[in-house]
Amino acid sequence: MAEPMLEAREIVKSFGRVHALRGANFTVFPGEVVALVGDNGAGKSTLVKTLAGVHPPDAGEILFEGRPVHIASPVAARRLGIETVYQDLALAAELDPAANLYLGREIMRGGVLGRLGFLDKAEMRRRGDQQFKELGVAIQDTSASVATMSGGQRQGVAVSRAVTWASKVVFMDEPTAALGVVQTRNVLDLIRRVRDRGLAVVLISHNMPEVLEVADRIEVLRLGERVARFERGDVTMEQIVGAMTGAIKHEEEAA
Repeated sequence: MAEPMLEAREIVKSFGRVHALRGANFTVFPGEVVALVGDNGAGKSTLVKTLAGVHPPDAGEILFEGRPVHIASPVAARRLGIETVYQDLALAAELDPAANLYLGREIMRGGVLGRLGFLDKAEMRRRGDQQFKELGVAIQDTSASVATMSGGQRQGVAVSRAVTWASKVVFMDEPTAALGVVQTRNVLDLIRRVRDRGLAVVLISHNMPEVLEVADRIEVLRLGERVARFERGDVTMEQIVGAMTGAIKHEEEAA
């Protein structure tokens, strides 16, 4: 069996008296989509933020490509090849898609102009257009600001930015929330294309039909612990909901 790309072992995280993670485990392999599901308060966002370097764990171990790592910050996560698409997308609304793609990683012009801080906007737009095309992200006017675009297009820009810079793992937090049917379909297709590039994709979602459609595996958190792991073809929606609500209380019962 292939070695996990990213693995969490017995992760503990508390915020004051709130115990968000109580020995949580998680595993994702290269080239697969893993859905991380659970009810509100299950610890999904805390676990993702811990693996993405936002929250340091109080206890436990994180392994990356089989070796223990300390992910001290989002910058450290990015150095490992881990990118995250948060639910609020974190886009600069007044900038165009290419500028968002290279936000914080801008390409400078050559020579003196570059040393003076002038950006090579034409090159960023050229590379951005190529990246959007390769990922199948349809943007009619790449010179328009993100603020003028639909929710699906903005989601496409955010995912494209993560995929452009991720080399190993992409976390996606509720990527289809508040999207219409056509826009949702485009995002799910985009998730598959990202997986087909060989990246590990972690999908955080409450939408069970979408999870069953796009995820290769499903891991369930409840009250800060992993309580179940399922293969997509061997599970029903009732079993997933049962694990989320406590009908299945231990991983062994779900195997």
